[in-house]
Amino acid sequence: MILSLSDIQLTLPASTGDVSILRGVSLSLPIGKSVAIVGPSGSGKTSLLMICAGLLKPKSGTIFFEGADITESNEDQLAKLRRDTMGIVFQNFHLIPTMTAIENVAIPMELAKLPDAQKLAEQALKDVGLSHRLDHYPSQLSGGEQQRVAIARALSMKPKLILADEPTGNLDQTTGKAIMELLFDRVRAQGSTLALITHDPALATACDLQIHIQDGKVVAA
Repeated sequence: MILSLSDIQLTLPASTGDVSILRGVSLSLPIGKSVAIVGPSGSGKTSLLMICAGLLKPKSGTIFFEGADITESNEDQLAKLRRDTMGIVFQNFHLIPTMTAIENVAIPMELAKLPDAQKLAEQALKDVGLSHRLDHYPSQLSGGEQQRVAIARALSMKPKLILADEPTGNLDQTTGKAIMELLFDRVRAQGSTLALITHDPALATACDLQIHIQDGKVVAA
């Protein structure tokens, strides 16, 4: 397993008091497989993905990455882990508005001091059909194009684990299908693990495994 969660409890503050988001979630993501996380809106899917990425800290429970306990890792350690081993596709893209598409894709590789970052970023954008948009800023791109830049950035470092929150949510059907084929191909070619949130039953069925979340609990896997 590349990632395992054991009895994860997550509570977040709200105006009416603390709210229990995840309640005793345990799951494992197998190496080289695609996993769909499905469930109704508000069931805790995005929070679960944030826990997997080390972007939210659980109230209790244990997180293992490649067999190592990372539950108590500090922010610097988690940031390095994300940079070196994970590709994350957020629902709201998280592109840097003052950087062009190619600069947004290249930045994680430049931070990791990889050679030919610009060349690799150009290829990553070509793979998602944006070779004609290299020098455009996020404000000059449609929502679907911004989503594809975010996907290119997530794939650029050849991550062991790809975490994607509704990766086709802003794309038309044809582009969405092409992007998912790219993600699945990357999983097969690199032996990466893909965990994605989706409301699309066809996309969920195309994955190797499905994890069903309801009211902050895993109800089927």
